Amino acid sequence: MQDVMDKAVDRLGKRLKGFEGTARFVLKEAGTIIADPAGVREGDGPADVTLTATVEDFRALLEGRLKPATAFMTGRLKVDGSMAMAMKLGAALA
Repeated sequence: MQDVMDKAVDRLGKRLKGFEGTARFVLKEAGTIIADPAGVREGDGPADVTLTATVEDFRALLEGRLKPATAFMTGRLKVDGSMAMAMKLGAALA
């Protein structure tokens, strides 16, 4: 699973440069990633918004095979916290 986390951190880091705020990405059964102004890294902590998905759905989001809005509307992506921040992240992931 470490390989999955490393790839997710790398891909998110490229997409979230200059991201303002704090986001937590929970990849079920793999781990947690934090994105904030300091960068993207594996770890946990308080966040403005938390996005939770399976590893497969998260990978599909990052590869463009699953749209963030579709994932949310179908329950494949759970959002906790600031919806405004979630919308910004959705745009970065799309």
